Amino acid sequence: MTPYATPSHVRSYLLDLQSRLTGAIAKIDGGTFLVDAWEKPPGEMLQGNGITQILEDGAVFERAGCGFSHVRGPKLPPSATQHRPELAGAPFEAMGVSLVFHPRNPYAPTVHMNVRMLAAKAPDGREVCWFGGGMDLTPIYGFEEDAAHFHRTCRDALSEFGDDKYPRFKTWCDEYFFLKHRNEPRGIGGVFFDDFSELGQDRSFAMLQAVGDAFLTAYLPIVERRKDTPYTERERNFQLYRRGRYVEFNLVWDRGTHFGLQSGGRTESILLSMPPYASWSYQNVPAAGTPEAALYERFLVRRDWV
Repeated sequence: MTPYATPSHVRSYLLDLQSRLTGAIAKIDGGTFLVDAWEKPPGEMLQGNGITQILEDGAVFERAGCGFSHVRGPKLPPSATQHRPELAGAPFEAMGVSLVFHPRNPYAPTVHMNVRMLAAKAPDGREVCWFGGGMDLTPIYGFEEDAAHFHRTCRDALSEFGDDKYPRFKTWCDEYFFLKHRNEPRGIGGVFFDDFSELGQDRSFAMLQAVGDAFLTAYLPIVERRKDTPYTERERNFQLYRRGRYVEFNLVWDRGTHFGLQSGGRTESILLSMPPYASWSYQNVPAAGTPEAALYERFLVRRDWV
């Protein structure tokens, strides 16, 4: 029986997913994605190609980036082998789709989603393949109904793969998207999994597809509800301040960013997740009883949302 999760099949799925995602976002925004197809030149440490799509300065999204990449390298970087030390230094192949959308309106949340496959040659010659990904929501001003909808969609997407998957991957997400140097979650979480192959290659790939396919259902109703909410300079300033936290996580803690940079990936595509504007201020503590304080009290805490 021919394996379902062959590299060519995974690549086809990922390219189609990227097209569906950017098409839906362009329709909401009214803008156009720049499509930048790239290929690593001969002689570089990493070989491969990809397509970076980005929409900037749109009516709804200040920056929306969605990238596909498919690369091969002679040596797995440390960020990819911290849980698989037996593969340290092994040749590898990796492909995935990653997105971060930064809406213009402070009441519409930033969102991240990533699905990926990584394969490596073990010392005994076996090909070891695993999957990773997930999605998480980062509101500036939180809404209970948005958080519940996002988490319900994640739960439902994983339900056919075992009742343990959503609670397990939610906990993993809460623990992963956490700014240790701030002792603070990045947002209200979602689901996250990595180094995953326990269902077998084909079924693990099917789970990855379920997560990728659920993204638009999880996010679009939220951005539709919030994109036209009136706001003032106060909300804009808080949005820029909170975006600073997003930058800190991506540069300091994110394994995907580290993997891309350590393996000699394409820097411009790796950093498409960065917001166009962000700010920092010293000891910015919101006054009690304000909507800004509510973000910390009710949303930047671990909760069961469903």
